[in-house]
Amino acid sequence: MFSQKRVRFASRLSLFSAFSLNRFRFAMVSNRTRPQFKKPDNPMKTKVMTFSNRNNNLHCGALAALMFSLLFLVAFLPLSASAQQSPAAPGSRKVIIDQDARGPATTDQQAILMFLQSANVETLGITVVSGDMWRDEEVAHTLRMLELTGHTDIPVVPGAIYPLINRLELIDRWEALYGKVQYQGAWNGHKPGMGMNSPWRGKYHTPDVVPDLIEGNPTLKPAAEDAAHFIIRMVHQYPHQVTIYAGGPLTNIAQAISIDPQVSELAQELVVMGGAIMGVYPGGPPTQPRREFNFWWDPEAVHMVLTAPWPRITVTTVDISVKVRTTKAYIAEIAKIQTPTAQYVGKYGDEEFMWDELAVAGWLDPSIITKQSKYFMDIDISHTANYGSVLLWDEPDHPGLGEQQVNVPEELDKEKFLKMFVDLMALPSAAHPSSH
Repeated sequence: MFSQKRVRFASRLSLFSAFSLNRFRFAMVSNRTRPQFKKPDNPMKTKVMTFSNRNNNLHCGALAALMFSLLFLVAFLPLSASAQQSPAAPGSRKVIIDQDARGPATTDQQAILMFLQSANVETLGITVVSGDMWRDEEVAHTLRMLELTGHTDIPVVPGAIYPLINRLELIDRWEALYGKVQYQGAWNGHKPGMGMNSPWRGKYHTPDVVPDLIEGNPTLKPAAEDAAHFIIRMVHQYPHQVTIYAGGPLTNIAQAISIDPQVSELAQELVVMGGAIMGVYPGGPPTQPRREFNFWWDPEAVHMVLTAPWPRITVTTVDISVKVRTTKAYIAEIAKIQTPTAQYVGKYGDEEFMWDELAVAGWLDPSIITKQSKYFMDIDISHTANYGSVLLWDEPDHPGLGEQQVNVPEELDKEKFLKMFVDLMALPSAAHPSSH
């Protein structure tokens, strides 16, 4: 619609310009006027064309034509503005999915699929960071998921293996001083008794090992580029158009900001799943107050990202995530749907909180979130008892050390969200324009 209006506008403007120019030329001829070029006082400026004539008729005719042109343009300005406000075309919402992509299925892969199944979302790429599993195993699960669900056109870009500073030795020291950390993601299992009791996780292994996948090993290959430079390249290629969604630790994004501080300002917004505010939830997992795995894995990265100047930040914490979960019955209903994506979720999905899916849903359809608050947020990086815990302030209380105001969803329309997820899984694989 916009292009058609522009064509009509250009055609009318061309006709009118020709008409005005003819009037202008007629005035020149009738007054036997010759154009002269006057050298400007400033030699760096362009020469200015002036007209000498024997009477004022030319000036009046030219002035009238100019005024009529201006009135014409003003009259058509609303047409241009309204064209720019036309509904967004499919593929117009660009996103980079930054994920610790544990698989198969799980909240991580299922959140990715929500983006991929949305026809009006253009996924520029999936950048993978260690977290729930080591990066290379997560990359393999993601590539295989794309094969099984028909999304093989999406690039998968490997990112950081380790956090910026946090290491296993530091975790062991912290536990000796302050108590046990029950869930350590990719590090789980490095000590006896730390297994996850899940048939798909298998035994603990080092970052360089990629075991055979239960869903089959992929034939697709990851991109040769690294995640940080991919993020930088995309936000420069599409300034102020790209949402960066972070469903895992924030190491990749912190590295991108460290290389190019313009990343946060060039992005459209940042959507994060991570952090905890209250910490203990009825029916939820046991956890320390204000400590959540994604933020705990790499606190220094969280600090770098949350103190960067983003146009908008939304942080979906575990406080709201534990209000909705998948069940075996819910997965069984999805398994009845005969699309590749629904079959993948139906075969490999399991009961768990919908941590990451909810963060995606709130971006896809803001009406899913029925209540939210604004806080200034940062994280404790002191390497003391509160290392990795969320710091939170209201408007008048924050210290002003770079922390940004974030939107924190607090309540949701549960039934609408659960229906949205099923509806997306039931769609055929969306076609994605190639722009990466």
